[in-house]
Amino acid sequence: MEPRVATDPCPTKVGDVASNVEDFTHSLDEILAAVEKIEKQVNEVEQFYQSTSNIQTSSNSKGCSKDKGQEKHFISAERQQQNAFRREAAAAKRMQELMRQFSTIFRQITQHKWVWPFMEPVDVKGLELHDYYEVIEKPMDLGTIKSKMEARDGTGYKNVREIYADVRLVFKNAMKYNDEKDDIHVMAKSLLEKFEEKWLLLLPKVAEEEKRSQEEEAEANLDVQRAREATFANMARELSSELLEVDKDLKNLKEMVIQKCRKLTSEEKRILGTALAKLSPENISRALQIVAENNPNFQATAREVDLDIDAQSDYTLWRLKVFVKDALEVNEKATADTAFNNNDITEDKKNSTKRKRDSCDAQAKTNAKRTKKVSIL
Repeated sequence: MEPRVATDPCPTKVGDVASNVEDFTHSLDEILAAVEKIEKQVNEVEQFYQSTSNIQTSSNSKGCSKDKGQEKHFISAERQQQNAFRREAAAAKRMQELMRQFSTIFRQITQHKWVWPFMEPVDVKGLELHDYYEVIEKPMDLGTIKSKMEARDGTGYKNVREIYADVRLVFKNAMKYNDEKDDIHVMAKSLLEKFEEKWLLLLPKVAEEEKRSQEEEAEANLDVQRAREATFANMARELSSELLEVDKDLKNLKEMVIQKCRKLTSEEKRILGTALAKLSPENISRALQIVAENNPNFQATAREVDLDIDAQSDYTLWRLKVFVKDALEVNEKATADTAFNNNDITEDKKNSTKRKRDSCDAQAKTNAKRTKKVSIL
């Protein structure tokens, strides 16, 4: 019978088995928990950078040093909320000044002799305007606007354009509901024209403030984005260090397992060498890679390779032993499946299969000339 690779696990003293298994399991659980945590954080970092790739490109195009920029943004992030409060306070103060100037326009309009019909809400019931709410979607009057302008309970206007829109709505509603020849329509149209003329004088200041507010908001959003980039950059660096630690822990764990394993006997090494010779070319290459991983001087890719089994470390031998065992089992299963299927093939198919096999054998012989030559010592 052909020799087979021994499959005995690494034996230890019976009294030490439970303790060794417990130590190994505990260490492995800790590593797996660390890997799971790192994986979640890596996914979070990847998602962040994928969603902000355009912003990163824009930031890099400014020609700033990445590390210095990130450090600067990290510092600014600590003052981010403080800066936001200052910007909001300054913007609110400027808007209050614009609203003060608008109140002058509003006062001039409300002092006009034709303004009296528009100072109070329309008396829909008293005037029996049964279709008023069908025509007018949002009723408005100057008295309501004045009260909202003077409100100090947080319900007042926040922006001068809000007041402008409501004043304009008062006159537009009157013009919409009343006929063009009606006095109310004429009065509303005249007051609206006067109001628009005065508004145009204030509009450049309003537009300037709106532009400034948009720029400040964009800068604030950029500060937030940069602060997040710095945070995730730091996270990425920390993850890199943690991955190195996990790799180190895994290596230590492997060494611990190897130290608990016995050395292979001379007979086991001989069986291993014989089994290596039975591997397919692909599996031979993989086995040589295993040897090279722990032996930097080993030329796994050379045309001819001499593999000295006795010169290999216990760690390498045990890895080879497990690999060869699995590879041969897979090969045996494939061979058995092929034999089973061949029993059901008809005579014609057998002849066809024979021709194909002959062709494959010829190709295999050709490939064999190019196959790596491995000598097991």
